[in-house]
Amino acid sequence: MTKRHGYALLAAMIAVIAFVSAAIYAGAASDGGTDDRKTLASGRTPHNTAAPAAAGTWVGAWSASPAGAEPGTETEGLAGRSVRNVVHAGVGGTSARITLSNLYGQRPLTVTHASIAVAAGTDTDDGTGNGAAPGDDTVSGDSAPTDGGTADGATATGGTGASAVADTMRRLTFGGSTSVAIPAGRQVVSDAVRIVVPHDTDLLVTTYSPTPSGPVTYHPHARETSYVAQGDRTEDVSGAAYTEQTPYWRYLTAVDVLSRESEGTVVALGDSLTDGVSSTVGENRRWTDVLSDRLRAAAADGGPRYSVVNQGISGNRVLSSGRGRPADNPSGLDRFERDVLGRAGVRVVVIDLGVNDILRTPHVTDPDRITDGLRTLVQRAHARGLRVVGATLMPFQGHRGYRPDLEATRQAVNAQIRAGRVFDAHVDFDEALRDPYDPRRLRADYDSGDHLHPSDKGYEKMANSFDLSVLKGSAPAEL
Repeated sequence: MTKRHGYALLAAMIAVIAFVSAAIYAGAASDGGTDDRKTLASGRTPHNTAAPAAAGTWVGAWSASPAGAEPGTETEGLAGRSVRNVVHAGVGGTSARITLSNLYGQRPLTVTHASIAVAAGTDTDDGTGNGAAPGDDTVSGDSAPTDGGTADGATATGGTGASAVADTMRRLTFGGSTSVAIPAGRQVVSDAVRIVVPHDTDLLVTTYSPTPSGPVTYHPHARETSYVAQGDRTEDVSGAAYTEQTPYWRYLTAVDVLSRESEGTVVALGDSLTDGVSSTVGENRRWTDVLSDRLRAAAADGGPRYSVVNQGISGNRVLSSGRGRPADNPSGLDRFERDVLGRAGVRVVVIDLGVNDILRTPHVTDPDRITDGLRTLVQRAHARGLRVVGATLMPFQGHRGYRPDLEATRQAVNAQIRAGRVFDAHVDFDEALRDPYDPRRLRADYDSGDHLHPSDKGYEKMANSFDLSVLKGSAPAEL
């Protein structure tokens, strides 16, 4: 071979290598930099789409913690019915995936059909750059909300809120199959599906299970109306078949989106004050909703580009769980791995827990036990490089559980939080909502009326009390 021919061959080989490398790089970029995303088999059904091709970051758009086994579903579960959960996505994206939980089931939950769609009435041109297309009277809340007398918490009514934007209906798959069996005590994540999700919009996530599965894993204080239909109506665009309403979220515990408008997730771990008990149903007036809106508005001016997901459970405590195996209402310590560290793209944790440790276990009057538990949560977050912002405990004089010695415990916990001995930073919910003339009480216009849970205005004040800059950064503080 002549030297000239050798140079020509070498040049050709370099060109081929460069072309293949570029193709590999482009494919990796289209995955959004994640390695845990499952893909869909392209072309399996006209109702589905290929796996995500656009760049972005997987973040939490919505979540709810599994809180217990739904009363009245111990034998049959919801066999033969379609469950259409209505959830609110605080951040937009170009693809989505869901998490289904059978944590409280006693046998496998077989889901043969699942779908996701944008709820009708949504403005499908959100201008975000995502290419948008078409009361409980105690913080402990042991009982399920009033359910209209039906075993499954449903009431007969029209299902107009269950209607979808027609061209957004997507069939979901699990490992490429439309069916999945979720073992008792486990959860499953769907494959990703292309769907344009505008920010600040409602989504419909529907599942159908044909066989009895035992107790339904649910979140009772949804502050949202969801729907049930007889038979497999999973891909019905019309809500006409969804003639039962329910105040619960069932099976569904997370919706993640591949987003270009967010680079991480803020996870709020709390009790009913985070869950939004007493806020207006269907209007997304929890403090986490308002914080999400604030972050989106501030992102254009250099603020943190984060979504917010809500992991509040009414009655939740730092130290102790409820009854049963697995325990209803698992403690913050017990659920931290799943409900915080397991969320997509988590960057920051906001913890608002401790009031129930005081109110529900009034013999625990040693504030150090509570703050030691909170520090344990912080240490677990720091092991993952996550920043932790903690909230001071709000006043509750006038509530039926109030006692002067419990007030002293609350004040002692808050003193440690304010002194910087618990969290990386803190947000002072106590100072923001207390009555300036009687700081042991909520200010009247921030009080829902039970002297414990805030009004809509109070929840808004909680969100507005954040200095958004405290959410930036991930380096653990020395505690």
